[in-house]
Amino acid sequence: MGVRTVGAAALLDHTDALRAVYTDAFCAPPWNEGEEKAVEFVVRLPVNACRPGFTAALAFEGSTLLGFATAWTTPAPFPADRCYPQAAAGLGPSRTARWLCGAREIDELAVRPAARGTGLAGELLRAVTEDAPDGRAWLLTSVRSSRAMSFYRAQGWTQATHPSPDGDGIAVFLGPRHPARALAAQPL
Repeated sequence: MGVRTVGAAALLDHTDALRAVYTDAFCAPPWNEGEEKAVEFVVRLPVNACRPGFTAALAFEGSTLLGFATAWTTPAPFPADRCYPQAAAGLGPSRTARWLCGAREIDELAVRPAARGTGLAGELLRAVTEDAPDGRAWLLTSVRSSRAMSFYRAQGWTQATHPSPDGDGIAVFLGPRHPARALAAQPL
């Protein structure tokens, strides 16, 4: 298996394979996203690839795409679409601006089920964060996936928001070199 960092044009050359990996990774439990979410991902991919600071990593075995990660620089002011309002509510306006704006935001990390447990997801994550400005990298994930939550912790990421334990909501994680890690509130 080989992981390589690619730019927008190289990433978009693999749109069909990216959609297949996205479907394999997210259309099954615990995510249970429908095929329409994979289509939405592919439709927004060219727009996302034009974002400032965009980077991506692809993992291949031979010519087969096994996984990918995409990331970019979070703009200021902090966005108000998708799950961003939940992240901002969990951190508050001041920490959101200081900790997340201008940092490397991991948008998607997906690995085919057959490649899970091989270390591939960790390699992809490191590939898109290794040159994050001042080590400032962050992501959010759904709290309904205990596997994802455990994975990020095992990779040295720090959970910075702690939603209610009702199984809904998102959690913000700060990367292993993010300077605000020590300031993140720990769960009770």
